[in-house]
Amino acid sequence: MKMIDLPDFHTHTPGKSLGILNLGIPESPSTGIYSMGLHPWYLNGNWEKALEILTKKLEDPRIVAVGECGFDGIRGPGLAIQKAAFEAQAALAKSLGLPIILHCVKGLHLLQEFLKKHSQPIIWHGFNLHPDAGKSLLGQPVYFSFGKHILVAGTQAQAWLKICPLDKVFFETDDSGLPIETIYRQASLILGLPIERLREVALGNWNRISSRKIHG
Repeated sequence: MKMIDLPDFHTHTPGKSLGILNLGIPESPSTGIYSMGLHPWYLNGNWEKALEILTKKLEDPRIVAVGECGFDGIRGPGLAIQKAAFEAQAALAKSLGLPIILHCVKGLHLLQEFLKKHSQPIIWHGFNLHPDAGKSLLGQPVYFSFGKHILVAGTQAQAWLKICPLDKVFFETDDSGLPIETIYRQASLILGLPIERLREVALGNWNRISSRKIHG
């Protein structure tokens, strides 16, 4: 069977032709496509200066998403700083027509609070919460990126993927080191759909919500 390039919507592994490589603010793109943002783990009192750097770097059309950014109730600074930084990055993403790559740990309530006042595409990376959490977000422009958790039987990620609307679905490897083919293969088995169909769906979802398209 001929190998096809499969889009990886959030990865820390460079060299993928259709992989969105997550970069830190000090890093610079070389070739490929990227996401960049202020991760909640690394926020401090100088986050606004980092935001200025991010704003400038987002002029590069190879940076196709803002993130990771979001909320973490376990690690990082106080939630006031996390919320302020997220809202600032969300405004930046919206002004450019870019989706947000969301990091969210024990922060569903903060996301829901944000969505009461704002509407823009947000991709929750590595989603692995109860399907009820996913259902609660279906009326919002929130999307779900599935990764290594769908490889484990009985996970919440598997349960949600089975019933999640296809127009809300993305796939990723994150920092797992796995080939993206492994994720698509498992999703294909769970959903009973060909890998080629999942590729088509995921690319279509991206190009519908982002001003910076991915052509594969």
